[in-house]
Amino acid sequence: MRSFALKTETLPQRLIEVAALFLKLGATAFGGPAAHVALMHDEIVQRRKWLNDQQFLDLLGATNLIPGPNSTEMAIHIGFLRAGWPGLIVGGVCFVLPAMLIVMALAWGYVQWGALPQASWLLYGIKPVVIAIIAQALWSLGRKAIKSPWTAVVGLAVLVLYFAGINEIALLFAGGVLVMIGVNLQRLRKPTLVACLPALPMTASNLLTTSASASLPFSLPLLFLTFLKIGAVLYGSGYVLLAFLRADFVVRFGWLTDQQLIDAVAIGQVTPGPLFTTATFIGYLLGRAPGALLATLGIFLPSFVFVALSNPLIPRIRNSAWVSSLLDGVNVASLGLMTAVTWQLGRASLVDLPTAGIALLSLGLLIRFKINSTWLILVGAIIGALKAMLG
Repeated sequence: MRSFALKTETLPQRLIEVAALFLKLGATAFGGPAAHVALMHDEIVQRRKWLNDQQFLDLLGATNLIPGPNSTEMAIHIGFLRAGWPGLIVGGVCFVLPAMLIVMALAWGYVQWGALPQASWLLYGIKPVVIAIIAQALWSLGRKAIKSPWTAVVGLAVLVLYFAGINEIALLFAGGVLVMIGVNLQRLRKPTLVACLPALPMTASNLLTTSASASLPFSLPLLFLTFLKIGAVLYGSGYVLLAFLRADFVVRFGWLTDQQLIDAVAIGQVTPGPLFTTATFIGYLLGRAPGALLATLGIFLPSFVFVALSNPLIPRIRNSAWVSSLLDGVNVASLGLMTAVTWQLGRASLVDLPTAGIALLSLGLLIRFKINSTWLILVGAIIGALKAMLG
């Protein structure tokens, strides 16, 4: 897949091209992963012709089979194909860097003035829009993720078990395995596999651990390791990140409140680049600049490793029935987690009739007219500011 690189260009020239492109996209790409991928397609396939459509689709499919933020992994893939190993690092870093710096600046402002009425009323209007954006993503992803009655059952089971306190990582992997076995059972037609199925719940139950509320002292190493874990296991849309963040930082550690978490998500929404820079905001909130840098490094580092390992395997991955059905299961489990956390965050954000009205109106506009979410967030911020001024 590297035949498209122009042999007349030197490696430094290609690295400069990769850096310039992804710095620009990282600073201007609003609207979430789908919008990021569309912008990359326009720049890389249509304008620069670094890849053709089939190559681009192959990369997009590969990012869905590994954990981590899809649009960032696309930047890493493209950087690698365009400029080798140096390009792998430059592409990913340049896509994340602008958003990280913007979020750090906003986090500094939040720490300084977040408790003031002006800042709280600004977020008052933004948070309902964020809930609507997540709900619209659930609607869109759900139509693709629920491919059969069996996947619907698995997704519903994940939703119920999450509220029962079952570990979200175990639910993610158990959902993937159950769908993979269910889809391939008839194809395999092997009695030995059928005999093993009753043992699966027993095995899964050993992996599933309940989430217990606890309060632990804050530490930078634990912050880094927690985000490293999340980056290494998180499948699905960036919005699934909310389930992991809440389970660890709100429930297990007691370092954040639900209110602070939805604030972090709102900040991630109003900035360009990957939603995963929500980690930067949380890191700064808990550990200032060192915490922001370690949180960002932790959550994005696994993506670089997974892309480096998976890129040569793309032709095999896309033709594997087992891996394809495992992905279906992981996706529908992710949908169940997203639904559960959206409900929890909605209760923290929709605090009165105006906020409920903003959320419903935003959802209607997103579904009916497909308005860019950035404009809705801007309007929500204006509504919050006007409410503050009018008292």
